[in-house]
Amino acid sequence: MTMEESKDYLDLSEPEDEQSSQIFEDLLDVEPIFDSKEVLRPAYTPDELPHRNSQIQEVATVLVSALRGDTPSNILIYGKTGTGKTASAKLVSQDLETASQKFEVPCEVQYINCEVVDTQYRVLAKLARAFGREDVPMTGWPTDRVYDAFFDAVDTRERVVVIMLDEIDKLVEKSGDDTLYNLSRVNSDLDNARVSIIGISNDVQFTDMLDPRVKSSLGEEEIVFPPYDANQLRDILQQRAEMAFQENVLEDEVIPLCAAFAAKEHGDARRALDLLRTAGEVAERSQLEIVNEEHVREAQERIELNRVVEVVRTLPTQSKTVLYSVIEFAEEHSDKMTTGEVYNTYKRVCQTTGMDPLTQRRVTDLIDELDMLGIVNSVVISKGRYGRTREISLSVPHQETKEVILEESRLDDVDVDTVAQSKLNEER
Repeated sequence: MTMEESKDYLDLSEPEDEQSSQIFEDLLDVEPIFDSKEVLRPAYTPDELPHRNSQIQEVATVLVSALRGDTPSNILIYGKTGTGKTASAKLVSQDLETASQKFEVPCEVQYINCEVVDTQYRVLAKLARAFGREDVPMTGWPTDRVYDAFFDAVDTRERVVVIMLDEIDKLVEKSGDDTLYNLSRVNSDLDNARVSIIGISNDVQFTDMLDPRVKSSLGEEEIVFPPYDANQLRDILQQRAEMAFQENVLEDEVIPLCAAFAAKEHGDARRALDLLRTAGEVAERSQLEIVNEEHVREAQERIELNRVVEVVRTLPTQSKTVLYSVIEFAEEHSDKMTTGEVYNTYKRVCQTTGMDPLTQRRVTDLIDELDMLGIVNSVVISKGRYGRTREISLSVPHQETKEVILEESRLDDVDVDTVAQSKLNEER
């Protein structure tokens, strides 16, 4: 190659940074589908919540006492995931703070997600810091010192303080009810401020874990949020879609299909919104300008697979081994099997990995746990005069689930041929 030819050859290639820039320029040239994707995320609180007027009114009726200078009753809000509990409580709380400024009655709301802030120390420290005690560390002090810091900080002046504890059952499960006991009785010692608690839970029965004294003082008002039906979900999606998407990008069947899928999941509005957002992202990544039914179905598969992956990934090793055995039997023989057939496969898998097998009774218990998680389907069927037997089938995709299981260090050397050979040896 001559020098001139070499120069021409080099001129054909673009600098790497220019190539990268061109990639994003090409993507930005595509007409956007979303106008504001954030309105489809759980953290967004709209100005209006369809089909929750009665529940919002109930919460507001309790909290209006704060605007009269009185202490509102404590409230416990129950309902399944995605029934609008948190959004409704936040909406009322925002209106309460706005009204307090208008009527010059000091009211403040502090929101804590107890799935994240899940110990008594961290709850008290977060509250103390919120009321001006920035010197309080998130770890390291005795709990009574942190409580005193919160007490002194909140009582510096007259005001009504509403403490919203979302996922309150997570706090009780991990740390007991001491936090609720202290917060629910704090008013008897305060001179200036008054404290009210709003507890939000997906578990209607979590109060069974509480001391009777805490239960009586905390659950002064109880409000239940029922699941949404398909028509209600459709209204919610329509409201958010108008804000989230550009005009005329959703085909007519998209919103009804998202609502129908979510209605099967106990009326979960979060699931419906997540499904609609993911469907839009699927279309967007395909550089299409219209979201259609196929995008919704693909989004449903992705979300379901993501759920399965996360659940399976967190299973204990023995549970993963049992699930792997169910998959192995299904691929070798039939999608439906008995506990005995699963147990025989399980023993062979244990043999190839060097694991100590559990008893059949314990494996049956693990199958029941997998059934509760929706990973397998286990039903007792009658065999007439031959008695009854348990029939097991998979409720999740074989290959994807197996790949997640094989990430487990104890199972990554499972050899299918070795398992099969072990079976042959056993049969001989």
